[in-house]
Amino acid sequence: MMALARQIPEADRSTQAGKWEKSRFMGVELFNKTLGVIGCGNIGSIVADRAIGLRMKVVAYDPFLSEERAMELGVGKVDLDHLLRRADFITLHAPLTDKTRGIIGTAALAKTKEGVRIINCARGGLVDERALAEALKAGQVAGAAFDVFEVEPAKESPLFGLPNVICTPHLGAATGEAQENVALQVAEQMSDYLLSGAISNAVNFPSITAEEAPRLKPWVKLAEQLGSFAGQLTETSIKGVRIEYAGEVAKLNAKPLTAAALAGVLRPLLAQVNMVSAAISARERGMQVEEVTRGQAGAFESYVRLTVVTEQYERSVAGTVFSDGRPRIIQVRDIDMELELSSRMLFVRNQDRPGFIGRFGTLMGEAGLNIATFNLGRDKPGGDAICLVAIDEPASDEVLAKIRALPHVVRVNRLEF
Repeated sequence: MMALARQIPEADRSTQAGKWEKSRFMGVELFNKTLGVIGCGNIGSIVADRAIGLRMKVVAYDPFLSEERAMELGVGKVDLDHLLRRADFITLHAPLTDKTRGIIGTAALAKTKEGVRIINCARGGLVDERALAEALKAGQVAGAAFDVFEVEPAKESPLFGLPNVICTPHLGAATGEAQENVALQVAEQMSDYLLSGAISNAVNFPSITAEEAPRLKPWVKLAEQLGSFAGQLTETSIKGVRIEYAGEVAKLNAKPLTAAALAGVLRPLLAQVNMVSAAISARERGMQVEEVTRGQAGAFESYVRLTVVTEQYERSVAGTVFSDGRPRIIQVRDIDMELELSSRMLFVRNQDRPGFIGRFGTLMGEAGLNIATFNLGRDKPGGDAICLVAIDEPASDEVLAKIRALPHVVRVNRLEF
């Protein structure tokens, strides 16, 4: 960001070529400028802290960032459109997922402040390089600095050769100190494990005894599915996650269950999160995680209920494991329904009115999508209804748009498990 603001690489090349083009390299100050941080996890929060130290104003977009955590960091929590309109510099620190791929593209660039500067040291593919190149040529974007590219090694890119563009070959961790610190951390973690049994930064399963494993395995799968279900349907920042264990499951080791549930909640936006890193990722974003245990309640001997808490609402999904060892969903948004999740599904929320099922089935048939299972539930006659449909082939954006256009449909989402 500093090199970009003052055009240092270009000025260096010019000067070493025997030129003295002082008036050509008129830069901008970082002081009092607004930095937009897309992705405010571990690295993003560190960058925000450094920027505040440079007396920059910092706004952040991160669907998992809570208001409390934003206040603690000293940043303004905003939506993406607000960040694009306001930022003088934009830096990306998000994982590459289906939801973040091309997050800075033609449409986003059109919303930015004229003269914005964009830095990507996170993942190639977060920025559409062709769209950025056009915005640079048009003057909408004043400069860009990239350490990562859509295709690596980057032998060519639409950004190469453009003025005030800095490109480096993925050098983020290429320092002697960084490599030494990695070695030290590995040695310290092995020492901690051998001396006290403490495990940190593991990439495998949380500790489970041989006796626990057979009983826990189906419940761990259920917990991950509940988290994934809730995470894929949550499109606003999450303040907290509450996990309720009732009946026999409350007597089991809850740590791997909670870890699996959190990983499921976070994975739609943090693709690399796993059962070990999920708790840390949640804590970094100010998410409160609560575990509740209780005796048997209701029609099922044992169940798990996961509730996502946001600024606007609380939404829950519950499930159990039947005698055949297969997890089942038993309740969604307080609506009773029993189903087994499939790898590819559609979630439809609609008003309970006559004709919906017929119109929906006709639309799916015309689109050539085969329905494997069809599950319905409602809170009351004529009230809110939920439809969960397993399908054999992927549903395109066009099909989803047609479903949304059906009478009485409130929402439709793709789900993958």
